[in-house]
Amino acid sequence: MDTEAHHVERDRSSRPSGDETSSDNSGRAPDGSEEISDTAEPEGRSRFSFGVRVADWLPGRRITLTALVCLLFPLLLSTFVIQPFQIPSSSMESGLRVGDRVLVNKLAYRFGSEPQRGDVVVFDGTDYFGNADYVKRVVGVGGDHVVCCDREGRLEVNGRSVDESAFLYRGDSPSDVPFDVVVPDGTLFVLGDHRSDSSDSRDHLGSPGGGMIPVGRVIGRAGWIAWPVGHMTVLDRPGAYARVPAASTADGAHG
Repeated sequence: MDTEAHHVERDRSSRPSGDETSSDNSGRAPDGSEEISDTAEPEGRSRFSFGVRVADWLPGRRITLTALVCLLFPLLLSTFVIQPFQIPSSSMESGLRVGDRVLVNKLAYRFGSEPQRGDVVVFDGTDYFGNADYVKRVVGVGGDHVVCCDREGRLEVNGRSVDESAFLYRGDSPSDVPFDVVVPDGTLFVLGDHRSDSSDSRDHLGSPGGGMIPVGRVIGRAGWIAWPVGHMTVLDRPGAYARVPAASTADGAHG
């Protein structure tokens, strides 16, 4: 289909000639009708002209161009915005099961935002956990004092006990391994929800980095379970950490 608009040229022969066609300073003809200028504005280039030129250059023309757009759009989306990941292990059960496909928001921690306690994140564990991508829950951010366990066997962050029962795997305790750590700035302390079947920050306290994951290694926040259909859901941040004070506030309280 021709994308260029077509001119319909006015019949100039029907116009009166001479002084009868002259206009006054107001832009109106002597008979009071508005005069239409003979000088038309140059027609703007069609917004589709670039695409038409590209299509003409390609073998198969517009069919090939359409196919390329269909292929490139998901690639760009996956590279910069949303990336699907398959859950490989049971370390985040029962919320995330083996074989689940989650969609990771790669823009969640761009533009100044940072991971928060309770977020489920996917990160590159190379040189810290192993040469793979991992999915875990953030339980401590830079400056936090994370302890397990308190007198009631719960996780404690900045002096505040955290009730993890909403997402902790049924029958698991917050940790069978005691720990008492301060999370360095710019890093995260992460745990799996299935604590008895998760290799996480607790298992790497003596490794380079002390089990902490640099924020720069975070690929994004797991925002949705997209497959299977029966398990589709939004992965909201739980309210369990809402009352945890900021690290600076906690330090001040301890004096």
